[in-house]
Amino acid sequence: MNTFECGQKYVMNTYNRFPISLEKGEGMYVYDENGKKYLDFVGGIAVNSLGHGHKKLTKAIAEQASKMIHCSNLYWTKPQVTLAKKLVEAGCFDRAFFCNSGAEAIEGALKLSRKYGSKTGRSEIITMLHSFHGRTFGAVTATGQSHYQEGLGELLPNIKYAEYNNIQSLKAVISDKTCAVVLEPVQGEGGIIPAEKQYLEDVRKICSQNDILLVFDEVQCGVGRLGTFFAYEYFGVEPDVLCMAKGIAGGIPCGVLMAKQKAADSFKPGDHASTFGGNPLAMAAGNVVFDELNSGIIDNVKIQGEYLKDKLNKLKSEFNIIKDVRGIGLMQGVELDIEASVIISDCIENGLLLINAGKNVVRFVPSLIVSKEDIDKAVEIFGQSLSKQKN
Repeated sequence: MNTFECGQKYVMNTYNRFPISLEKGEGMYVYDENGKKYLDFVGGIAVNSLGHGHKKLTKAIAEQASKMIHCSNLYWTKPQVTLAKKLVEAGCFDRAFFCNSGAEAIEGALKLSRKYGSKTGRSEIITMLHSFHGRTFGAVTATGQSHYQEGLGELLPNIKYAEYNNIQSLKAVISDKTCAVVLEPVQGEGGIIPAEKQYLEDVRKICSQNDILLVFDEVQCGVGRLGTFFAYEYFGVEPDVLCMAKGIAGGIPCGVLMAKQKAADSFKPGDHASTFGGNPLAMAAGNVVFDELNSGIIDNVKIQGEYLKDKLNKLKSEFNIIKDVRGIGLMQGVELDIEASVIISDCIENGLLLINAGKNVVRFVPSLIVSKEDIDKAVEIFGQSLSKQKN
């Protein structure tokens, strides 16, 4: 029984998996069980920030594993405190809470928001249509796409939705019961939609005037992907609460909830916890990722992000099948007038891994170490796949 057959028999059917079984990776490339080489522009869905087999990262993980993989958060560990200090001092926040994933970070933010609002009898949370915040019950309720919620029955109460980039829509749903507004600075699964700077500034103003927490979901767009360590820095608008995950530990499961003091004070011992959150192994990885990103890799994101966007826009001028190219840094989306899966499957056949963001958008979220040569090759394969369709 090969890997495909074994997986189909024993693994729950929750993914439409591509018919390849990956075995190893090196830099920007991965290899399947048959030795076929693929240029990886998925990066674990914006997770492998330092690529595959990064020497400093793998060394730190191995060294930490030899000393201690896990201990309870009833005790302090230096790797966790060190990473918390780095993250707090790098941004506008005062405290950090570590968990295992983006969905967990969002769950923490929802709880924190309601704890904050409970002091004045407020529990409503507003999120955005076409957003995506995760698969747990709270996170999937916050997700503004109904198809993720089908068949789940009653969801978390007091969640309202507003149109993204529409300040009037937000004003229409805010009430005296609203305790938080949650949004992605760049919507990911919704089709790679960046927020408008003025919109974020207006949201910030409304939240400040009404003592409403502004929560940014930077799970996908944060950790250097836009060319700044925090996505909010790109827009110049500070949230009160921030959720990060994906790229923060380069592939080791890790999520982070950060908050300014006024919000963080709403949590007391026993209010929230995570058994595996902030474990020494993940924290060792997170410290390496933070240091590497701030030692030149973020600068690479700025350069390569512009280069990638220019190359994709050139394809847009050549192929009528491309309706739009949008995104920031190394989070780019190409909207097509056909389903993205057709192009993605052909690219895989030709040695390029890509992923969709909705039915008609091809998403480019390579590791942050990507080079111009990698981009040239990816765009060449992508262009060849486009040329097979009717123009």
